Amino acid sequence: MSGPEARRLQGVSDNREAAAAVAGEARRALAIFSHELEPQVYDTLEFLEAAKALALSASRARIRILLVDSTRAVREGHRLVELARRLSSFFEIRKPHPDDAGIPETFIIADEKALLHRPLATRWEGQASLHDPLRAREKLKLFEEIWQRSEPDPEMRQLRI
Repeated sequence: MSGPEARRLQGVSDNREAAAAVAGEARRALAIFSHELEPQVYDTLEFLEAAKALALSASRARIRILLVDSTRAVREGHRLVELARRLSSFFEIRKPHPDDAGIPETFIIADEKALLHRPLATRWEGQASLHDPLRAREKLKLFEEIWQRSEPDPEMRQLRI
């Protein structure tokens, strides 16, 4: 990843801090492509506060999540999923088309400028930058292509009894 502020990510704590920082940069939109919505990264107070602040800060704020496998998040009661259910006019969680489910990477994009990217979702190594519009737009283009082929995830519906 290019950009003067690019930071190498080596482990869980690097990813947790970088994800919260990228989400904190968002003023209009946040796009997340994740395989399992790793709770060590996305179910943290810092990330949840940044996502909630974005949703409540602007009436047109959008938080879109492409989640390959929602089983763990639903089973374990992921707080980001719960936040998405409560603020459903700002959040949308979709399941990628099966053809896109094999994409090995994971990433978060804030406002076409901040980016966290891990080439392999199964590993913690990656890079993050709070200002890399070129790479952020490149990943957002991929996100948009996957989004267009995706569908709402039936696991994300809240059952009301």
